[in-house]
Amino acid sequence: MSGMPGPAVTSLSDAIRAGLSCRCPRCAKGKLFQGFLTLRPRCEVCGLDYSFADSGDGPAVFIMFFAGLIVVAAALVTEAVYHPPYWVHAVLWLPLILILTLGPLRPMKGLMIALQYYHKAEEHRADGTGAP
Repeated sequence: MSGMPGPAVTSLSDAIRAGLSCRCPRCAKGKLFQGFLTLRPRCEVCGLDYSFADSGDGPAVFIMFFAGLIVVAAALVTEAVYHPPYWVHAVLWLPLILILTLGPLRPMKGLMIALQYYHKAEEHRADGTGAP
């Protein structure tokens, strides 16, 4: 695309900001997702092809560890201090689990993709070609 200004993402902090806001890792203007977690084929602003992006299960794993730590700690403290019935635990922790897992999942996936782009991460082979 000729006439387009240079990339808006020039530093690590720009890449982190673009990723967390679910924007294109090159121009920080185009949307990264077309669904909740489905990537667009390319950026509608700068034309960056998103086929390089493969965040795998990394975002989900980080979020599960984080959410698990918070919910289990809070449930144990609540049980030790108040001894509530089981239905109270269900009412308290099920919504918190949904909020703590689904809320940050999309920004975390965007962050992983932006960092992957910024650091030019790619699959690597033992022979040094980088080809799969």
